[in-house]
Amino acid sequence: MNNENTQQKEFLFGKKNYIIMLVGIAFIAIGFIFMVGGGSDNPEVFNEEIYNWQRIRLAPTLVIIGLGIEIYAILADSKK
Repeated sequence: MNNENTQQKEFLFGKKNYIIMLVGIAFIAIGFIFMVGGGSDNPEVFNEEIYNWQRIRLAPTLVIIGLGIEIYAILADSKK
């Protein structure tokens, strides 16, 4: 085989991009974890905990921030 014909494989993104992606995934995962719970064991009993500020405000905000971080990680220039 000729060395001129062999190409070295490269990752699509740089190390910086993958680190930023992991941070975004962490934000999304924490947001979904905050959404968990608030249900009732008895379906005939209503639990007010379902309307907690953590589930209504914080969790969706964390998920949206995580998605924004993911978009930034994809668009960020890794060649600096």
